[in-house]
Amino acid sequence: MSLTLEDFEKMQQQHPDYRMELVKGNIIVMSPSGYESDEVAAEMVAQLRNWVRPRKLGRTAASSAGFRLPNSDLRAPDASFVLAERLRRSPKSFAQLAPDLTVEVKSPSDNLEDLRAKIQEFLSLGTKVGILLNPDERIVEVYNLGQEAIILRDSDILTVPDLLPGWEVPIADFWPLEFD
Repeated sequence: MSLTLEDFEKMQQQHPDYRMELVKGNIIVMSPSGYESDEVAAEMVAQLRNWVRPRKLGRTAASSAGFRLPNSDLRAPDASFVLAERLRRSPKSFAQLAPDLTVEVKSPSDNLEDLRAKIQEFLSLGTKVGILLNPDERIVEVYNLGQEAIILRDSDILTVPDLLPGWEVPIADFWPLEFD
């Protein structure tokens, strides 16, 4: 049975404590992420917001922001950015577009191939750049439609010049601090 967005919204009302996505008519219940992966996602959101907001470049969101995509799926990346000219006001409900930048962070329960497929889906629907942060390997994968992934390690700098001119973040800054 294929579910609609209306079915999805009813389920959300019945189960408000669950994070869910609607993918190809199926509801996917999102498990809580591990502490480390959420800390990495929070760092990405902070880095994006701290660059974007003062320059009024657009909007940043965390993992609870849903996007109703052109294929009728409802997905929620771990972090996202939408250019100001594409989203003049924050919608009360789901944004009805693909974000310009989507970010996924690998948590202990995630499968890397599933995360890469999710990023590729976003790219095929209009997202310009997809980023996968993998705290297990301390690697960042940067995706652009139709191109090989760019692999970045701790000594590298993440940039997204087409969307965020001048933004630079050392890869090592994404990983949680260790206090000895």
